[in-house]
Amino acid sequence: MDSSIDEQGTDPAPQSLGELGLQRFAPYLMNRIIGRYNASLQQQLAEAGLSTAKMRVLAVLATRGGLMVNELSVHCVIEQSTMSRTLTTMLDEGLIRREEDARDSRARRIHLTDQGRDLFETMWPYMSAATEQLFVGIDDQERDAFVSTLNRILRNIRKHPI
Repeated sequence: MDSSIDEQGTDPAPQSLGELGLQRFAPYLMNRIIGRYNASLQQQLAEAGLSTAKMRVLAVLATRGGLMVNELSVHCVIEQSTMSRTLTTMLDEGLIRREEDARDSRARRIHLTDQGRDLFETMWPYMSAATEQLFVGIDDQERDAFVSTLNRILRNIRKHPI
């Protein structure tokens, strides 16, 4: 019998957070991990004149250039209004450029400029080192399984096809 169903064939009440505990509550753990990751980069970001939002834009555009603002918002996990302000600042700083979409002249695609790419490449070693710190003592097989699980979780919860 499925362990999530009781003898009467009904789902039992879910455990309370107190019963489950924060150390078994995945959203709490994910927030702590990403908060610590972001904090580990704050000094380098500040020295480069970057916010976490700007760094996310640089990272996404370094791997997926030519995105529309709404696509960029999804990939960066930034609300569209915040994204628009961030992009305006980055445009003024010469880190990105907007180009007319080939199929829709009203739409604009966002690309890194050479300056933006150079800045990302300057920051990448810090990002990579912070990522490696997350996986100290975790072998490649465990890391691959973890990343695979994260991708499955993302597919389970996402609202956008990207």
